[in-house]
Amino acid sequence: MEMQTHSLTSLFDQLGLGSTDAEIKNFILANAPIIGTKALHEAKFWSQSQAHFLKKAEADDADWAEIVDRLNIILHQTNSP
Repeated sequence: MEMQTHSLTSLFDQLGLGSTDAEIKNFILANAPIIGTKALHEAKFWSQSQAHFLKKAEADDADWAEIVDRLNIILHQTNSP
């Protein structure tokens, strides 16, 4: 089975968020950095369904895992994006 490669745009679409470059940048600027070692899905700004999707994507090493990991890194950095 072939793994799909997803982009930040497709991840934001999947999460039901605005997915234009400007919307993604604004989301990151508004929510970064996630302080400490808090897992991405534990951040308070996610809805319950968004948090569930993010947690499951990483736990299952799903085809979304790579881009979820990238978003995790971006949101934990202090100088985003």
